Amino acid sequence: MAQCGLLTANKQPVPLKSIDVELEVNDHVATVVSTLNYKNNEDKPIEAVFVFPLPGDATMCHFSAEIGQTQILAEVKEKEKVCDEYDTLSSDQQESEQSQDIFTLSVGSLLPGETASIRLEYVTELSVEADDGLRFCLPAVLNPRYQPQGSKDRRSGNVQVTSVPSSSVPYSLSFSARVFSSHPVFKIQSNCCLDPLQYLNTDQTQAKVKLAAGHKFDRDIELLIHYKDVHKPTVVMEAGQCSAELGSLMADPVVMVSLYLQQSSSASCGEFVFLMDRSGSMQGSKIKSARDTLLLLLKSLPMGCYFNIYSFGSNYEHMFLKSVEYSKKTMEEALKKVEQMDADLGGTEILKPLNHIYSQPLIPNQTRQLFVFTDGAVGDTNQVIDLVKKNSSSHKCFSFGIGNGASADLINGMAKEGGGQAQFVTETDSLEPKVMQSLRCGLQLRMTDISVTWDLPEGVSATVLSQQIPELFPGERTLIFAQITGLKPSSKGADGYAIVKYRLAGHLSEEKLHFSLKRTEDTRLTVHRLGALTLIRSLEMKESENGGSPDEAVKKKIVDLSVQSGVSSIFTSFTAVNKKNGKAIEEPLLRRAISSPSNKGGVRCRPNSGVRRRPNTSKKPSRDFLLQLVSLQEASGCWLLNPSLAAVVGKSIKEMENSKPERVNDEVWATILALIWLHGFNKDSEVEWVLLAAKAVSWLRAQNAPNATECADAGNSLLGCNVRKGALGISLVVQEPVDKAAVPQDGLYLSDEPCYILLLIVLISFFSGFLFGACYF
Repeated sequence: MAQCGLLTANKQPVPLKSIDVELEVNDHVATVVSTLNYKNNEDKPIEAVFVFPLPGDATMCHFSAEIGQTQILAEVKEKEKVCDEYDTLSSDQQESEQSQDIFTLSVGSLLPGETASIRLEYVTELSVEADDGLRFCLPAVLNPRYQPQGSKDRRSGNVQVTSVPSSSVPYSLSFSARVFSSHPVFKIQSNCCLDPLQYLNTDQTQAKVKLAAGHKFDRDIELLIHYKDVHKPTVVMEAGQCSAELGSLMADPVVMVSLYLQQSSSASCGEFVFLMDRSGSMQGSKIKSARDTLLLLLKSLPMGCYFNIYSFGSNYEHMFLKSVEYSKKTMEEALKKVEQMDADLGGTEILKPLNHIYSQPLIPNQTRQLFVFTDGAVGDTNQVIDLVKKNSSSHKCFSFGIGNGASADLINGMAKEGGGQAQFVTETDSLEPKVMQSLRCGLQLRMTDISVTWDLPEGVSATVLSQQIPELFPGERTLIFAQITGLKPSSKGADGYAIVKYRLAGHLSEEKLHFSLKRTEDTRLTVHRLGALTLIRSLEMKESENGGSPDEAVKKKIVDLSVQSGVSSIFTSFTAVNKKNGKAIEEPLLRRAISSPSNKGGVRCRPNSGVRRRPNTSKKPSRDFLLQLVSLQEASGCWLLNPSLAAVVGKSIKEMENSKPERVNDEVWATILALIWLHGFNKDSEVEWVLLAAKAVSWLRAQNAPNATECADAGNSLLGCNVRKGALGISLVVQEPVDKAAVPQDGLYLSDEPCYILLLIVLISFFSGFLFGACYF
């Protein structure tokens, strides 16, 4: 297994003794401060190199170390100046087109028996999960990389990655988190045991939590942070750094506007292209999960859309010559071919199939949306991302990293440049909910034409740091950073407003968001550094688009901003400096590389992707029954009354036929039974079947079933469920028995709306808020 942390020149780990981690969350962004303590147990000095796998959306902003009696600080310097000072810069460090997964820094010599204390700090945006929770993960396991054929340093085969057993972790871990938000903190969940959540103020917008005593770093540490009213846009203003140069970004206040588009009930058609990794590393549970996922996807697509399925490895295949219209015939043909899929296509080369997909003519009035599934990494990551970016005006890209070996740069980069979503799933997690969440986003309307203007006191102005504000999918979040200038002492206590305009479903909307201009100190400068990163990446993008020699004015701006903020760029790098004499320890070592399987250097680890939920009923059937029910649904959305359906719901065909109300169509009766069964016994898998349930509701509405209410009563009686009907149309709402004082938890409606809709109501029990400290794994 590849190593990270403090390593010797031979890439052997220096023994780790303890880790202390402090997480500070500010609304949707976070700063992570880690202190790692090591000891040289050998009888001779060792040359030490620190290797740290950065999370995909994170950027390093501080690194310091005490190596014996030597104090070291990493400084951001311009690469050209550093290269002039040090002639030993190696070729792999000069490579600027490699992955940004790895932070590597030489820290010098560690004598026998000496200890080393390393402190690092990075900032990151927190991703939004399907249940609206903000996710943080501190990685523990390192993953292999795969080099495609024709790439330099190619290695054959794949390396199996397993979890680290608790007995093999001879060090301690201390982890604490402080959360500051514009919204009240509703709950914090974890896959590890936590001490009870503590609120720091009366309105519950500040909270802290700690890892329970006795934990060893034997797994990824994950937090899911849930805010109340998370869908409401927010504004956060962070004061600048007093010691920064006057007029610079780091000295001025920076505002962060957070927009989160709530899940919509409206669905639209389009063209859906699924690109599935069938390389050798996908064998076993991964390829089975991929087949199950394609089954759910194919069953959930709406009538009238277009679709195609591609597979790739060392070469690629496509199921149809071009995308075909979704129908009973094409769906069944695709399902037969999906059943025969295996991990038998060799390596992991994605560029060729992507080129082929992008070369296909677009279907008029159908937005093309690409869903990419892979468990590995490639050596041409930047070429792949550039290709996605080049076609982003006509294609949307959703990407899914399967297992511990998936490259964060590849998955995040494709989704970011393709205007879609990135999701990561480990072997212990389920792929299907993540995919179905993204498909729901692909089927729903988007927020477009987003703009921000400002209402500020006279003399005060705001400059948006990124000129391109992306369109927003339902369930997706975007952050907009702006630098505030001209703020004077006389402005203290004044108010400012961010006016956000956007178009949704053809309608122009406007939100006026208030924030205080009162200056408050913030030592972490999380918002500033992420704002600086946003501006740096925007300027770098302009440079890459220009080609040729860099614009000196733009280059100088990038370098100045990078040095001031401590955020690296294409023109800067970190250099380890001895604080006592100011001399560099060695050449600058911000290494950006993809490691091959046999390379023992540090590689990127992928976090687990979600917190497991407790089932809502003890009567939950096997997952196989859910997949069987899904496979039985017709392309139109209905189910047929037959022995196969009876077997899934646990009844005989005779019982189902005898319980059917008179004058009710067999398909209507079967479809209502299937929906009651889903809501009654599979609540915790709802995100997987919500779209195919929407198809069923749409189909039922089109049938104008006269006895739907009677069917619901009969279905309740037959399946042993308690389902309440609404006053208009049919409302199937799962209830606990009355003596348990339950409230409705979920609903699906048949209404007179002309749209294809599913009104999904999730009412969470009040008392779930007291489970903050629960241990879920």
